[in-house]
Amino acid sequence: MITQDIINLYEKYKKIHGNDTYKHISEILIEAKEIHHKDFKKSPTKKNDHEQSWKGFKGHALEKLLDHILKDEVYFLGLKMVSGNKFERTKPENLSIELQNIKKNLSIDFGKFGFHIPDVDLVIYNPKDFKVIAVLSSKTTLRERIAQSGYWNIKIKNYDLTKHIRMYFITPDEDGNFSEGRGVGKSRAIVETDLDGAYIMTEQSVKESENVKTFDKFINDLKKLIN
Repeated sequence: MITQDIINLYEKYKKIHGNDTYKHISEILIEAKEIHHKDFKKSPTKKNDHEQSWKGFKGHALEKLLDHILKDEVYFLGLKMVSGNKFERTKPENLSIELQNIKKNLSIDFGKFGFHIPDVDLVIYNPKDFKVIAVLSSKTTLRERIAQSGYWNIKIKNYDLTKHIRMYFITPDEDGNFSEGRGVGKSRAIVETDLDGAYIMTEQSVKESENVKTFDKFINDLKKLIN
């Protein structure tokens, strides 16, 4: 399965659901898993474990969906977006001058242990001055990444050159951590206290707060951030 397959699925759902397509991300991923399984059977791994193979691909699929959904709207605001993996997988000398500057402006000083990039999925920045505006982490369930995101946000805020950067978490919330009627568990507590916000992609009723909102509010909040 390739990135274009994921995007094609999203566009198919968008013809039906329009601006509410973000609420159906989990359904899109379920359908994507079926396609992935068909491809997997053609060339299985040595352990023949599709669940493990899908788990590794699922996070990539969600990131690509977010990039596809947000890219044009972010660009319309005069900003750009790049995958955080770009900085990890590409040698510095192979990065463009623009991305070399973004990497520099996102790096955190660990003293004698050097400079390191936070573990994030997408980086939103201003191409005019290379200022990093926000970073996004995404997972279908919070337990896999939320504490890690909280840690990186603390590091970001404690370093003078990055403390202005906002750290956001985007999730379909398949465990229902933000559902109406759900108490404040560990994951929600971390979002409310250690992140700058979370945006939820679900059909379920979300218990919103200043830090927790439905995904359709993200772009408006980004506008407010840069104005």
